[in-house]
Order: sequence, then C-alpha cells, then structure tokens
Amino acid sequence: MTEGLGRLSFDAGDEAASVPVPGLRYIADWLAPDACQEMLARIETGAWSTELRRRVQHYGHRYDYGRRSVPAAPREAAAVPPLPSWALQQAERLAREGVMDRRADQVIVNEYQPGQGISAHVDCVPCFGPVVAAMSLGSGCVMDFTRPEEGRKISVRLAPGSLCVMTGPARYDWRHGIAARKSDPEGGGRVPRGRRVSVTFRTVLGPA
Repeated sequence: MTEGLGRLSFDAGDEAASVPVPGLRYIADWLAPDACQEMLARIETGAWSTELRRRVQHYGHRYDYGRRSVPAAPREAAAVPPLPSWALQQAERLAREGVMDRRADQVIVNEYQPGQGISAHVDCVPCFGPVVAAMSLGSGCVMDFTRPEEGRKISVRLAPGSLCVMTGPARYDWRHGIAARKSDPEGGGRVPRGRRVSVTFRTVLGPA
C-alpha cells in the first residue's frame, strides 16, 4: 500500500503525530541557496571514490559496503581523511541545535546522476548511532520509506537545501531508498532529476 507523496516540514516543537513516518524529521531550507552552492564547491575539491556505481567521498571513518562494517584496522582508518572544515561546521551546527545527540564523526558524500538511485536499506545498526542526518544539494529527488512486512510505502520529496533526519522507527524499522529513474512523479506530472549530492552525517558506535 502506497500512502502518497509527503512533504514534511516542521520544527522541533511540532507534534510527532503529524509525521507519516515515526521518527522522521524533514526540515526544508536547512541551507540557503548560496550556502548550498558554497558547500558543493568545497565538496568538489575532495577526492571521489568510484568503488560503487555512484561516486562517493568518505570522511572520519570509512564504511565498508561489502562487509557492512566500519573497519577497525589502523591502516584502513589512516587512509580516510578527517572531516573537512565545511563538514565540521555542519556537524557542530547539528549538535548545537539538538538535531544530533553529539557531533557527527563520520560523513559520507554520495553523488547521484539522473537515473541513479540506492536500494532500500537500514543504515548499519551496529556501526552507527541513533541519529542519521542527510542534506540534499543540487537537484531534489523522491526518497521512499518502506516497511515490507506491513506493505507500507511513504514517498517524501527531498528538496535542495533540505535536511532529512532519521531517528527511532525511521532509523531502525523503516527502510529508505531512492528509485533509479530520471524523473519523479509530482502533481500528476513528472519532474526531471538533475545531479544530486547528498551529505550524510552519522556517529560511529565502534568497529563492527
């Protein structure tokens, strides 16, 4: 059962009952357009990895996609650069404003070209803390939140400059993914996708 395209936008004081996915927060305009452009420009100075079909950057700790773990080996850890200044600024803001329980120490940057997506998943539970926060830069897209055992699907549009925060059930019980397509449904029509860059902030619990 699909429950429609949600556009969530609320502050910390809003009632949780108004949220279709329990534990999900969506904050529109977390970053102003000029801040988005500056952040994108600074991201471009980093080194991209092509280990996946999409390009990625890892900071703080490397996530091993094959083993679904954060490597503990010092040699592997040393190969991962620390959070750059632009990421530290946002990590400190997330902690200062109470979005995250503490300052993030792991950041993954994902680049999605039109037609690229990511399969439905739950971020590694043994690896990462109770809050996952992701910023959208460049193009918007639709993210699907699903609970297969209940046959539930809720689609949420992530606009450029927005922040999507997953806690509680949204973090642990619901899967999230992005369909691999070049446009998304909206208002009875289709909205073409452009290049989207997501920046995900997490806290590492310890090597898995």
